[in-house]
Amino acid sequence: MNLGITLAYLVYLGLPLVLLAIGSFGKVWSNTLLPTGLTLDWYGQLAHDGSFRRAFLVSLEVVVATCLLCAAVGLPVAYALHRGAARGVQLLARIVSLLPVAVPPLVLGFGFILVFSSDALPWLGSLGLLIAGHTVLVLPYLLQTLTSDMRLLRLDAQELAAESLGADFWHRFIDVVVPSMRHSLLSGLIMAAALSIGEFQLSNLIAGFLARPYPVVLLQAFYGATGFACAATVVLLALALLAAASGALTAGAAAATGGGRAAGLPG
Repeated sequence: MNLGITLAYLVYLGLPLVLLAIGSFGKVWSNTLLPTGLTLDWYGQLAHDGSFRRAFLVSLEVVVATCLLCAAVGLPVAYALHRGAARGVQLLARIVSLLPVAVPPLVLGFGFILVFSSDALPWLGSLGLLIAGHTVLVLPYLLQTLTSDMRLLRLDAQELAAESLGADFWHRFIDVVVPSMRHSLLSGLIMAAALSIGEFQLSNLIAGFLARPYPVVLLQAFYGATGFACAATVVLLALALLAAASGALTAGAAAATGGGRAAGLPG
């Protein structure tokens, strides 16, 4: 029975994706289960569409900048949360790290509109605000990855060993924490990139006309030809799946490394 439920779930999850892929190669798709005819014209039109090319580049800029910001902020914050949890404030640390996840992107977007459309902070529609919004949304997922792996790697024991050898705080952070967390950081950043690529709700509210990311422009495609919309969606899906697969592989490597290190530490 469990196998049947799993197969039913996989079909339910995968069937729309398969239909999207088929539709991107169909000439005509109107009131039928499957499209008729085969063509590559939709991908050609997508490649020559200026608005989609610009949106694709904007999405790449946002993803790269978001990952850089998350890397700069995420590791120190995760370390602070981990040290706080070690001192018995686990609940507070979890609330702080998960608070942005509890706030719906729609609510966050309306908040951004109220704050950043004022005369004092006229940044609504700017690329910088879009990057900041994506950072707020994806940073909690990176923090969860980092703090979990810090516990798995028993980072406290590694730091204690380094401290016993005379290393001060900065040397422990640079020589112990950063190298130990490199796989986890990369895995978390790839996951953050996958989330940023597909983010729509917040972006649709705060992005300017010249700074619209790919998912926002994608919505307009569904008001036109179905095959074109399917092709545009398949491109976005391929990028997200590529990032997710890379994150899974990196996470596997991090877990293997962490398990080996943890096994070698004293109890």
